Amino acid sequence: MILPLSIAPFIVPLALIVAFLFLSLKVVPEYQRLVVFFLGRFQGVKKPGLRIIVPGIQQAVRVDLRVITMDVPSQDVISRDNVTVRVNAVLYFRVVEPEKAIIQVEDYLNAISQLAQTTLRSVLGQHELDEMLTEREKMNADLQEIIDKQSDAWGIKVSTVEIKHVDLNENMIRAIAKQAEAERERRAKVIHAEGELQASEKLLAAANVLSKNPQALQLRYLQTLNDISNENATTVVFPLPIDIIQALVGKKE
Repeated sequence: MILPLSIAPFIVPLALIVAFLFLSLKVVPEYQRLVVFFLGRFQGVKKPGLRIIVPGIQQAVRVDLRVITMDVPSQDVISRDNVTVRVNAVLYFRVVEPEKAIIQVEDYLNAISQLAQTTLRSVLGQHELDEMLTEREKMNADLQEIIDKQSDAWGIKVSTVEIKHVDLNENMIRAIAKQAEAERERRAKVIHAEGELQASEKLLAAANVLSKNPQALQLRYLQTLNDISNENATTVVFPLPIDIIQALVGKKE
């Protein structure tokens, strides 16, 4: 097909215009923003929708506003009681000010990762091993507060920091097991001692009651004889009241 000569001169400009429009149109999803620069200078942030970015004059950087989950690599931490452990964590954050995330820091993902690693070593190094194992919620809150405060200048909001694992070497695991066993033995001895104390107090109270009531002592004596008679034993021991023994001893003297 041969095009008329009158239309041929307009084909190239028309093609350039179509290509220019194709390169200029940008579709911005709801969860993203476009940080636009005009000749290198910050111009504004484009909201979701169909946007026009002039190639060569304007530059646009996409920023995701969704919550980002980042694994903090395992870090060697020396606790306050000089125990070396390996600790890793997970970080949840999102960009709340896209222009700051692009302008104030070169690579905000790498920056927040490095910040989380150094903060993890610094904060956990101020605690003892027992606190690392039993007070994770408190340390998680401390980590979240510190990282969020330092990353605020980058337009980043840290919502949660969770310590995932605290890995110990074999020697430390055995030492903790021995400590737990010793603690269980100590508690058992304390409970036994408390039981002996309570029993002695009850016996003392019973002795005081019997000493004030001779009739009760006689009844207890008869009950003891009844209990002995019901047992199938070859030897029977007849307990004598203390006053009878004292009377016999007195006559002998």
